[in-house]
Amino acid sequence: MLPRTKLLALVALVLTPAVAGAQAPRSPRAAAPSDFTDPQRLARLAGAYPAIDSLMREFADRSHVPGMAYGIIVDGRLAHVGTVGTRELASHAPVDTATVFRIASMTKSFTAVAILQLRDAGRLSLDDPAERYVPELAGLHYPTTDSPKITIRHLLSHSAGFPEDNPWGDQQLAVTDEQMTRMLRGGIPFSTAPGTNYEYSNYGFAILGRIVANVSGQPYSRYVAQHVLGPLGMKATTLESSAVPPAHLAHGYRWQDDAWLEEKQLPDGAFGPMGGMLTSVNDLARWVGFMLDAWPARDGSDRGPLRRASRREMQQVARYVGATVRKDSTGEVVLNVGGYGYGLGLRRTCLFPNMVSHSGGLPGFGSIMRWLPDYGVGIIALGNLTYTGWSGVTGRALELLSGTGGLVPRAAQPAPVLVQRREQVTRLVTRWDDALADSIAAMNLYLDQSKDRRRAAIEQLRREAGDNCRNEGPFEVENALRGSWRMRCRNADLRVSITLAPTEPARVQYLDVAALGRDESLAPEPTCR
Repeated sequence: MLPRTKLLALVALVLTPAVAGAQAPRSPRAAAPSDFTDPQRLARLAGAYPAIDSLMREFADRSHVPGMAYGIIVDGRLAHVGTVGTRELASHAPVDTATVFRIASMTKSFTAVAILQLRDAGRLSLDDPAERYVPELAGLHYPTTDSPKITIRHLLSHSAGFPEDNPWGDQQLAVTDEQMTRMLRGGIPFSTAPGTNYEYSNYGFAILGRIVANVSGQPYSRYVAQHVLGPLGMKATTLESSAVPPAHLAHGYRWQDDAWLEEKQLPDGAFGPMGGMLTSVNDLARWVGFMLDAWPARDGSDRGPLRRASRREMQQVARYVGATVRKDSTGEVVLNVGGYGYGLGLRRTCLFPNMVSHSGGLPGFGSIMRWLPDYGVGIIALGNLTYTGWSGVTGRALELLSGTGGLVPRAAQPAPVLVQRREQVTRLVTRWDDALADSIAAMNLYLDQSKDRRRAAIEQLRREAGDNCRNEGPFEVENALRGSWRMRCRNADLRVSITLAPTEPARVQYLDVAALGRDESLAPEPTCR
């Protein structure tokens, strides 16, 4: 049996709800930031932590993971953390929250941040040819005469056309700068033309690290330490295993012939920007919290080390990867569609419409980070088993969080003008008034359907629904300028939906009123799980 350390539950969190602005005749510069509305949200989510702890212990036993650390991040803070097993088998030293694991390809998001910092400072453009900063690339033999030059954007999104290189890339961390220069001069074969397909390339991210060094005038490791890790307070995070205090370093193992075999610690080198980082669960939680803090877009202080807009840019699809639809073991339809941003993967499922993630695997280690920008929640896991397969167990953990009822997306906030138009349209449905209708109608509204026909249709629906109509229930807001609501009348309910036009002031370009069953939801029925 593996020795087990304590499981820790940390941090009670407090949310400050956003307050919607007052009504105004003109559209504001921005709506109030979207927010979570359930006051029991944190307590509900915490209800899943014991089951997640059990899940992780079972996974460690089943998968022969010597040691692991994992955490749940809520609203930028480490809300729950657990440790299991040993960081070193020979000494039986337990894993704790300060234990440092190699995180392999999760390093790519750090490299992307460094590139975007330089972009935001005006020192490069993502659409610059990469050979401008790495001259050795000028000698590449492209696969077709009409191939575009490889850009920094191609490298960030794995669309440079280089072949997928995970087995080979794992063994390149020790390559020196001089050796990499010779490799570049020798050429790189292409599997596809640049800019046409997704093909995961560790080599591409090593080149991005070279760009960071050449543009900044600093070695990549020093630049990242000074400009990324330091400002975030990630003191345990490094690219060199020898820099980790021995009492904190996780040793890596593989399971072979019913026994653990220790893997050598790989040194830092020219390929470090693709997979050389080591970190602790505490530091990695800071990183995921930093990424979650990019959402939602909002006014106010925008502290670095990378502005929120650039962090959101990283977390959106730059290169589409593909989609699958299948039935699971229960017969339910399962959707999986996604792509790659900048150093991060993006995925959409029936359960979660927007998931950001990256895994990492090297000899001796496996890790994952996943977060849900719309929900303000993430999960991280670190293990010292070669290619620890975290995807299934962390996916199940997110399902457990969802099952608590506390994993609900932010409620979008209406612009003040949308609140005003809702009140005006409610009065119009209750009792039609031409002057009021004319004052809120965008120029297309009567062209799409004449005023007389709209009035007649709405009045017919209201007569059938009965009098004493009033708004009831929440204002279901899709975004700052679109929403729906229920009007409860004596005999039946009505569903009213509006979308405002891109004008100042914003007037109603779309108006729909329809009968709604007493128990019928405003939201459409989901098409899959």
